Amino acid sequence: MQSDCGRFTVTFNGEIYNHLDIRRELEASGVCPNWRGHSDTETLLYALRQWGVAAALQRFIGMFAFALWDRQQRTLTLCRDRFGEKPLFYGWCGRDLVFASELKALAAHPAWSPSLDRNALTSFMRYCYVPAPATIWHGVRKLPPASFVSFAADVSPGMMPEPVAFWSLRDQVVAAQGARIGDETEATDELQRLLSIAIQRQCLSDVPLGAFLSGGIDSSTVVALMQAQASQPVRTFTIGFSESAFDEADDARKVAAHLGTAHTELYVDPKTAMDVIPTLPRMYDEPFADSSQIPTHLVAALARQHVTVALSGDAGDELFGGYNRHVWGGRLNARFGGMPAPVKRVLSALLGAVSPEPAGTIARLAQPLLPPQLHVRQVGDQAAKLARIIGSHSLDHMHQLFCSIDSDPMQTVLRGEEIDDWSTGEMGKLTVPLDPLDRMTLADSLSYLTDDILQKVDRAAMAVSLETRVPFLDKDVVEFAARVPPSMKVRDGRGKWLVRQVLHKHVPSALIDRPKVGFSIPIDDWLRGPLRSWAGDLLSQNTLQRQGLFNVKRVQRQFDEHMTGRRNHGYWLWNVLMAQAWRSEWQPG
Repeated sequence: MQSDCGRFTVTFNGEIYNHLDIRRELEASGVCPNWRGHSDTETLLYALRQWGVAAALQRFIGMFAFALWDRQQRTLTLCRDRFGEKPLFYGWCGRDLVFASELKALAAHPAWSPSLDRNALTSFMRYCYVPAPATIWHGVRKLPPASFVSFAADVSPGMMPEPVAFWSLRDQVVAAQGARIGDETEATDELQRLLSIAIQRQCLSDVPLGAFLSGGIDSSTVVALMQAQASQPVRTFTIGFSESAFDEADDARKVAAHLGTAHTELYVDPKTAMDVIPTLPRMYDEPFADSSQIPTHLVAALARQHVTVALSGDAGDELFGGYNRHVWGGRLNARFGGMPAPVKRVLSALLGAVSPEPAGTIARLAQPLLPPQLHVRQVGDQAAKLARIIGSHSLDHMHQLFCSIDSDPMQTVLRGEEIDDWSTGEMGKLTVPLDPLDRMTLADSLSYLTDDILQKVDRAAMAVSLETRVPFLDKDVVEFAARVPPSMKVRDGRGKWLVRQVLHKHVPSALIDRPKVGFSIPIDDWLRGPLRSWAGDLLSQNTLQRQGLFNVKRVQRQFDEHMTGRRNHGYWLWNVLMAQAWRSEWQPG
């Protein structure tokens, strides 16, 4: 869209949820144009003209990636929303600056001739995603969240100016240290009020709208507040599995029945999942191995049969302390931090020797005797993770190991090195000490949330033309969450205490108080069963040597241990498999 004066042109992907408020502000200031329509694109364009890029971006509440051409200044400015809900890639193809919402779009340029970045691949093996600002290709970057970057028309080819931040979650968390909320009732009421406003903003739509519902805390809270505002049943959607350890469909069905939503569910079998796998390399354009990409795509496809927009409960874990590492990380670091190194090694070896199946059997037998907060699913995998983190030398190192799929990726990727990413740099700028929980949730919000969760959902949903929206990432909700003290996030061995208080106003605790499952697939069993042949082909010695990405002996050792059941290496192997599948698609031969 071009401004009426002809100076500014914008190409825009996303939604500005508060654009009607911004219109009113422009009108009140007496500088509003003769509006040509009702779109948020037009509002965005004139806000940029009136206030400039940085000041306008600070006013926007939404998800967006856009490029602004200023004909008078002859500058191109690329901008991305606060959390990177919408992707934005940019780089050089010959003498041309190129940018897009997908890497595959850049590949259409006639001068496209990239080379694989083995350092990015090494980071991918650690985390299952390529952290910003890197991409899998040399010379192509992701614009970090909450930033913009400008290029003059006469910029020398290959030049990459440093992005400028227009907002900082790190700064919000630091500032909140002196502005904590002390009253629990006030905090509960305020969270419900802010989330309700966010949902109201995001439910403004001229197309059919619904929500994902897993039956967990976050999605149930979003749906409960949606239904409280709705004049008819909200459309809700969930995916189920026949494997009970991964199935939340029954829980979602009970929550939906209590709230009175119009609920749709789909049970996924291995054959359905296998049909998605060949599409993943082009859906994600670079190696991406969060295995919940498969059910996320399937639930998006299910929802798209009925609605065009779906709200999700994403980001509740990162903002309010919902992961196991948030619940246990601080205490484990305090307990193991001063332990002598030899004792750590012995403990690590003992835990690492625990075979997954006996551990799981013992946990299932003991579960009826334990209180709910001590119920843990996939105990064998949790023991293996604990064995890794015992040897950590700091809270940040422990957190990294908690998040690592491959704790030593330089031994896996040939000629690859690990380098610091954008989120590491942000954490390094902290000038004040933070509570361990605040530090971990900040780290997760800066990287895992943006580069894994939001990327996964955006690609999986947009592949079927479904727009997803995230109420927890409303600017006001996020800045409020920073002021919530750790004691109102993790309490009595459970995360998201404050979110639970809001949900308890709408849904009985008996329906939602259970171990966290996570939206994942039974990858360990599927690789030993229906996916075994496909995996064996990609991980054969000949294929691995021909592709030339990975240490063949290391990969085949992990594969053999997994197939015999001595260890569960499913997530590690899925990383390698997604990289191999991507390589076959994008660099055949």
